[in-house]
Amino acid sequence: MHILIYSYNYYPEPIGIAPLMTELAEGLVKQGHQVRVITGMPNYPQREIYPGYRGKWYVTEEKNGVTIQRSYLRIKSKPNVLDRLFLELSFVFTSIPQALNGWRPDVILLTVPPLMVSLPASFLSWLYNCPVVLNVQDILPEAGVRVGLLKNKLMIRALEALEKFAYRRAHTISVIAQGFLENLVSKEVPIQKIVCIPNWVNVNFIRPLPKEKNYFRAEHQLEGKFVVMYSGNIALTQGLETVIEAAISLRHIPEIVFAIAGESKALQWLQKYCLASKANNVLLVPLQPREKLPEMLAAADVGLVVQKSNVISFNMPSKIPLLLASGRPILASVPATGTAARSVLESGGGIVVAPESPEALAKAVLNLYKNPDVATQLGEKGRQFAIERYSFEQALRNYEILFSRVIASQEQNLSILPEERQMADGRWQKERF
Repeated sequence: MHILIYSYNYYPEPIGIAPLMTELAEGLVKQGHQVRVITGMPNYPQREIYPGYRGKWYVTEEKNGVTIQRSYLRIKSKPNVLDRLFLELSFVFTSIPQALNGWRPDVILLTVPPLMVSLPASFLSWLYNCPVVLNVQDILPEAGVRVGLLKNKLMIRALEALEKFAYRRAHTISVIAQGFLENLVSKEVPIQKIVCIPNWVNVNFIRPLPKEKNYFRAEHQLEGKFVVMYSGNIALTQGLETVIEAAISLRHIPEIVFAIAGESKALQWLQKYCLASKANNVLLVPLQPREKLPEMLAAADVGLVVQKSNVISFNMPSKIPLLLASGRPILASVPATGTAARSVLESGGGIVVAPESPEALAKAVLNLYKNPDVATQLGEKGRQFAIERYSFEQALRNYEILFSRVIASQEQNLSILPEERQMADGRWQKERF
């Protein structure tokens, strides 16, 4: 198959969708497929174009058999809503020449956000007469509205119309959690059009490792400490103030240390918060290189997942499979009815407490500190669940099957009379996994 992946983020960006799309693209190449990736100049999470890519309109590279076609982005380090709009528009317009510069795809995999990329993908689908598989990583614009990023009613209505357009134009929609499926069905998206393929983790790369002689613990003087770790994106949906406040309430136990690893600029306001609150048991460190991620996760006794109370069915933290695979218990301060809580509880690898409640979080940390056997059992269950449900090999196989069936359905529709197409689509939907 010739597969075109339209993803705003890609290698070498270290977190979020970029590592996932990189693994998927390279995995498809290893299976014998041709893969092109249309992406922007790398900039995440610093929101600055990486050195070596600045001042360039187009860059074409090859890595592990994948052709990577990058295009210019208009980006600001501290974007407002208008800056974000211009950023998305810049990618929409500059990415089209790159997408046209190469072989005709059999199928297009489009990741959202950003939502506006559905416009060039729809154009390419029409031009090449090939289907689009829409991969929904966050449900927009709902996420922006819930966290207070979007307030302009006119813009919200415009983005809701774009959301409906993207769902309607996609041949198939792949979602990463059951809660996403339910959200889309509530918006009258046909359930037959939706496939749930969770985000994955390379369980051979992220794996349980001993805490003894661990580089992260040694580098930050954490030997003999009970480490509660948050690692990843620091955004509006998290509310990491809850973590700081929980740490403050546990300062009387010197063995308990909270570690937060994130992008350097995002850590600056947390540093001010910690200093003002005298949270001297909180360690703030920059994101680690990806090759060091397994050891960093292994340095923790507990892995944190944190969300605000208004984050329910539009966001699924990609760190959940990573923490499960690391063999460490998850402590999730998330809404009880949300997608993240459902995933943690289903895995058996963690505990869910009320969001935005420092008291509930501190109490759960203390319970795991005093009951190491419970923490060990949770970690073992989580690791087993990650192997069974979140392995990369399983996800890769599911995407291969999905692409093959979508392409076959498209070819079948082109070869039969219009009045027969509806019947053919119905037969394909019934056969889907």
